[in-house]
Amino acid sequence: MAKSDPQQPETRGVAERSFTCSVEGRSVPVAVWLPMSRQRSPLVLVGHGGSGHKRSEFVLDVVAPLVREHGFAVAAIDGPVHGDRRATPAAPEAVRDEFRALWEAGGSVEPMVADWRGVLDALCSFREIDASAVAYYGLSMGTAYGLPFLAGEPRIHAAAIGMWGTSRANSQRLMDDARRVRCPTMFSLQWDDPLFTREGQFEVFDALASQNKHMSIYPGGHLNPSGARLDDIVYFLARELAHRARSSVQSP
Repeated sequence: MAKSDPQQPETRGVAERSFTCSVEGRSVPVAVWLPMSRQRSPLVLVGHGGSGHKRSEFVLDVVAPLVREHGFAVAAIDGPVHGDRRATPAAPEAVRDEFRALWEAGGSVEPMVADWRGVLDALCSFREIDASAVAYYGLSMGTAYGLPFLAGEPRIHAAAIGMWGTSRANSQRLMDDARRVRCPTMFSLQWDDPLFTREGQFEVFDALASQNKHMSIYPGGHLNPSGARLDDIVYFLARELAHRARSSVQSP
């Protein structure tokens, strides 16, 4: 069940909506950005990274090109212990450390998968959303929770993930999930990432079951995408969703 926020700001051709979605007794905070056109739009779900939130720079960096330039909708939710799910604010470093402890303890994956599914159900009921063309984008923590979501969600038709590997706890679960991901997938790897080994990230990529997958490797550490790296991600998502939307129109 979704509860809307009456405030719907419109900025430079982009309409933003906020609502909460009730999933298994949890209130899931959601932000959605839509183009001002009246046509139904493909949808990109964005999973933010550790210490971020649904309106963090990582999310907003893809809102502008995907919504304004390509006419897509973008939606993001707060991860566990992040954003509006927190009872009290905390510094990004403290939030990151809480997430790491939560991840290592286990038990947070299934609720997060259920939250994404519940939010996707709600979004697919929007008249502005083309439910036949949906993609997922999430790096780092967005991949940790995104892979289990992708593994069991047939409504996702493309995914841009990366910056997570088998050098962290609970890796076997993610490897098992990767073997069930069959949608076109782009995996983004930072060559000098101090948090995840190259070998561990290669293992996750190799495990992906998709017949249409590729890895993009960039110099630098564990950083948000920018410049050509961000452009590559946007181009991949736009290409795959545009293709999906055309195929859906042509299908009888």
